[in-house]
Amino acid sequence: MNIKKEDIDALNAVVKIDIVAEDYQAKVATLLADHRKKANVPGFRKGQVPMGMIKKQHGKSILMEEVNKLLQESLNTFLAEEKLELLGNPLPRVQEDFNWDSETLSFEFELGLVPKFDVDLKSKKKVTEYTIIAPEDLLDEELKNIQIRYGKVSPIGEAAANSNITGTFVNEEKEINKKATFLVSDLKGKKNEQKFIGAKVGDVIELATKELFEDTHKLETILGVSPDAIHALDIHVTLTVAEVTITAPAALDKELFDTLFADGSVTTATELREKIKEDAEKQFKQQGDQQLLNAITEHLVENTKFDLPAAFLKKWLATAGEKPLTAEEALVEFTRSEKGLRYQLIEGKIMKDNDIKIEYAELVSYAKGFIRTQMAQFGNMNPEEKELDEIAGRVLQNQEEAQKLQSQLISQKLLTFYKEQMSFKTKELSYQEFTKEVYK
Repeated sequence: MNIKKEDIDALNAVVKIDIVAEDYQAKVATLLADHRKKANVPGFRKGQVPMGMIKKQHGKSILMEEVNKLLQESLNTFLAEEKLELLGNPLPRVQEDFNWDSETLSFEFELGLVPKFDVDLKSKKKVTEYTIIAPEDLLDEELKNIQIRYGKVSPIGEAAANSNITGTFVNEEKEINKKATFLVSDLKGKKNEQKFIGAKVGDVIELATKELFEDTHKLETILGVSPDAIHALDIHVTLTVAEVTITAPAALDKELFDTLFADGSVTTATELREKIKEDAEKQFKQQGDQQLLNAITEHLVENTKFDLPAAFLKKWLATAGEKPLTAEEALVEFTRSEKGLRYQLIEGKIMKDNDIKIEYAELVSYAKGFIRTQMAQFGNMNPEEKELDEIAGRVLQNQEEAQKLQSQLISQKLLTFYKEQMSFKTKELSYQEFTKEVYK
């Protein structure tokens, strides 16, 4: 057998494999003999069928199967030994005049090679890092919400401007089916508010999500939609009214403080306000970090220039899926996925060059932290370590969940690395100012 690689250019190569009879004859002979032992042919005793008949019936298929196995094993071994970094998978070249009876069987495979490039993290073009603050009016609103949440609720027959509405929001296309409670006065504009004045239990109200609430963040919470998706969301939902109530706000006194913080850490309205600010800005930081990672990704893709073996990738995409694609469909798929592929290559190079990797113990620890947070939302503030280990073990056995957590952890590590290595423009904004600027 002879295997060699011929470079076409920096991004494309061909592997040529020549297989001769000595490479497969012994194995084919063994398989034919095994077939002969098991063959049941009328007129012949079992195991006594002439070899010529066996070869005629099964020789070509056995030869083809054995050569294809040998071909794949040899190609994989060669690629591993040469340490070639590939995009997609090797593509066999179709040979119209291929002859399985030839003394030498020659095969060719096209390769798309990973490009060589450098990543400049010290670019003069700066990415903006936002610090999102909780302004006084947001704190006023949240304080009011807490008083309403823990106030005395009484059912009423018809909704008024100061009523609470509880109901289920539904949009089948976006798979939204979420029960939530809100104040009629939280709605944006008289037109939306008038839809609820006089509403009763059982009424079904159709609503447009665009500019439904004064605070976009509220719509995000009510519908359970991600921050990135909520600003582009422009759909219709139906709301089926389940309850109409009115709330007498709770007093800002010791009873409320002890209900909210049983450990006695908050004893005054001022301390409660400071706690609200701290919690809000912690959540805003998470959103700011996600936006920063997105902005860095865009920045690196835009400012890291390299070519891709585009023709090869389009050809590979046409054959890679369950259903073959036309040349036009493959072009559309390549265009759609090119930016993601470029960042994948950039990310991979950064991680390799800077020895950024995920150890299994780190992934387990991250999974446990994620599980601990979820359990706290359901009131289990101090789960036992053994319980966390068992749940994390089960979660990480699910390949899809494990990949999702690993991706999140990699993003976290990369963001920490970027913050250490890159310099940013900094800007301090309120949450509303931030959403207007970033999601305009």
